[in-house]
Amino acid sequence: MQTLTKSQKARNSVRTIKTTIDALALRGYYKPTGSSGQTLADALRMLSPEIYGTMNDPRIIELKGLEYVIDRLPRGIERCNRIILTAREEFTNTAFELIVPPKRRRACYLIGEKEICFVITRGFSEIYDLLTHVTFMNNEAEKIFHQMHDRNGDVTREWRRLEETVLAGEALAADALDKALWNLSIILGRTMHETKESYEYLERYAKEGVRHVLLNFIYSLGKRVEEERGDRDNELMITFTPSLQDILGNQSYSRRWADDIKRKLNALGFQNRPIHIISANMHSVVNLIYGYGALYGLSKVKADMDVYDFVARTKNEGETIKAYAEARGFYELPDRSGTHIDCQIIDTAKIKGLPFHPDLRLSTDWDKDEAPVLFIMDYAFGTQAFEAMDELLDPYKDKESTNRFDIRSISVMGKAGILNGRKGDIMLATSHVFEGTSDNYIFENDMSRDDFGSEIPVYVGPVVTVVGTSLQNRDLLRRFQASSWKAIGLEMEGGHYQKAISAAMIRGHISRNVKLRYAYYASDNPLVSGQTLASGSMGEEGIKPTYMITKVILERIMS
Repeated sequence: MQTLTKSQKARNSVRTIKTTIDALALRGYYKPTGSSGQTLADALRMLSPEIYGTMNDPRIIELKGLEYVIDRLPRGIERCNRIILTAREEFTNTAFELIVPPKRRRACYLIGEKEICFVITRGFSEIYDLLTHVTFMNNEAEKIFHQMHDRNGDVTREWRRLEETVLAGEALAADALDKALWNLSIILGRTMHETKESYEYLERYAKEGVRHVLLNFIYSLGKRVEEERGDRDNELMITFTPSLQDILGNQSYSRRWADDIKRKLNALGFQNRPIHIISANMHSVVNLIYGYGALYGLSKVKADMDVYDFVARTKNEGETIKAYAEARGFYELPDRSGTHIDCQIIDTAKIKGLPFHPDLRLSTDWDKDEAPVLFIMDYAFGTQAFEAMDELLDPYKDKESTNRFDIRSISVMGKAGILNGRKGDIMLATSHVFEGTSDNYIFENDMSRDDFGSEIPVYVGPVVTVVGTSLQNRDLLRRFQASSWKAIGLEMEGGHYQKAISAAMIRGHISRNVKLRYAYYASDNPLVSGQTLASGSMGEEGIKPTYMITKVILERIMS
């Protein structure tokens, strides 16, 4: 029997996770303690993603992985034994409280003390992301349950002390807190320093009546498993409602989103104007075009500042810049469809004569009918990128006619994991390679290394489109990097965007001469310890590469 390499085992694990979740969504429910749930958990343990660190060590609770998950799941989920995935319409005109996790735009509703609902509007990528987080969290809960008991099966003294602290719910003096954290560190199998670091990180989510977030979270995970072991009615159950099963794959949310946009473009009279699509954040384009005119002359802005110092110094002036922009061709389109993709439109016919930062090479010397219209869309999420772009590029149909917009360019600027460099470096994609399938898309990138100078390292080559950032595996990524693929990075949306763009060209919805630009700044390096996504966000170091890419995109469009 042939022995598989580590990268082959990882690839099989990713395929198993994806296939299992797809099947469970069709089936409609599963229990993590059941055979399907165990298949999913075993595949995740076999894959052992970098972001989940020491999940395979039974002696140690993975704190950095839990921090990452807590940031992206709603408060209270650690207590719940019923997790329901449903469609948006289920919560129209209800009194249930909407909960949005700190670092993931997903709508959640806590129905009762032990039941929570997730509204799925962004397709299978959202389901993969959610269920891998839940599977990891359940893995750590099982470990906590074992740490609660000694070899004889009795509850340990450390757990009894944790329970007393949590149930008391009182603020702790410095010495009492240190004792509680020392006690917790024994349960977790971590050092006092590691435990205290995670405690301080998570206390940002403390609020009136809810203190000691880490202590409560660990306690609730352990108690949930204890209750599950004591009564089968308390077993964790994940359910997919029929309303969700009916909409998966039919692009209904993206269709509503795209129709709103096309209707707005028509209402503004842009049917025949050249349109440039930019997938990016909601601040960098508007700040570069309008920021200098809005803020020049303020005491904090000096004449000799380069453009990157300028945006760093004025990053908290968003409202001032927006007010200035709205009087000069800037329109906001908040999402109403449930896709969580907000949008902006900039009519460059109305920016003639505006002062731009001296470092920007932007021309406004055009006739009004040829002035570019910039359409900026917020980041999509995984497979949602295909649905959104596919619907956006589809001709607009109203009762009287069908209109094909004059799409001149599509630019994708985002953050991605890098394989050759470090956080803050820049990657230019020459193709997108789907992880685990034979779908590969090659294209001509209308940006080159020469556009960026020498201040920041720029890598050029294929980029892998992965199933999810929470499924990164070092051996699999090294295979993509070191083999003839010569991949430079990994992300979740680019391949899906290009799949939709290629389809639109084949169907005649857009010209085959549309300029394409894909540029990413490195948010992490999953091959380097301490530089994974679980190590924290970029912060200030992300400003320069973000605005450098935005600057090049705008200069390409407005040259």
